[in-house]
Amino acid sequence: MLALDNITLHRGRTRVLDGVSLSVAEGELVALIGANGAGKTTVLRTISGILSPTAGTVTFRGQQIQNADPDRIVRLGIAHCPEERKIWPEMTVLEHLELGAFIRSDRDVGRDMARIFDTFPVLKERREQLAGTLSGGQQQMLAIGRALMSRPVLVLFDEPSLGLAPIMVETIGTMIAGIREQGTTVLLVEQNASLALRLADRAYVLETGRVTLAGPAKEMIANPEVHRAYLGG
Repeated sequence: MLALDNITLHRGRTRVLDGVSLSVAEGELVALIGANGAGKTTVLRTISGILSPTAGTVTFRGQQIQNADPDRIVRLGIAHCPEERKIWPEMTVLEHLELGAFIRSDRDVGRDMARIFDTFPVLKERREQLAGTLSGGQQQMLAIGRALMSRPVLVLFDEPSLGLAPIMVETIGTMIAGIREQGTTVLLVEQNASLALRLADRAYVLETGRVTLAGPAKEMIANPEVHRAYLGG
């Protein structure tokens, strides 16, 4: 479904990504792990059209999209749930979800809204509430719901557990697993490597802009180097 081939990206004279190649098959949940500053967020921003690579290709369902506008990429079926949620505090919960469906003109928007409210009952209870007054966990639910309202086939999650209490981290992990089980493909960037590898089919390790390790998530968990560097062993 998605393939990055030899992606290189510079910011000024700094090479942020250095020949990154990875793939995500339809129906998979693939994790991208690494330390702060490794380039994980940059990878997602490159896929979603926020950043343009210096070299290399991003291919989605047979189409090269590395120079496409973010609007077109959303219309192709890729949704980006960004780091730190990027919630507008003066907009209501309902307005955020409606914004997530801005590309759609079909008659199923209301049905999908109801499905989001079934998945996240607290959002239904607070649909008229300003997003800035929600808790961190509730804002993350809203960011996920907003992404799903575009009816994507691929969701890019960037650090969904960041800043959340442990019990909420587990809740968000369960929700992401459920999204995948319902048929949506997922690329998950997550500094909480334990959570990411528990959810994923396959994983990539990114270090200073380079993929240094790739394989099944179960093998990553058993890898002594990964365990020492990212799992606290």
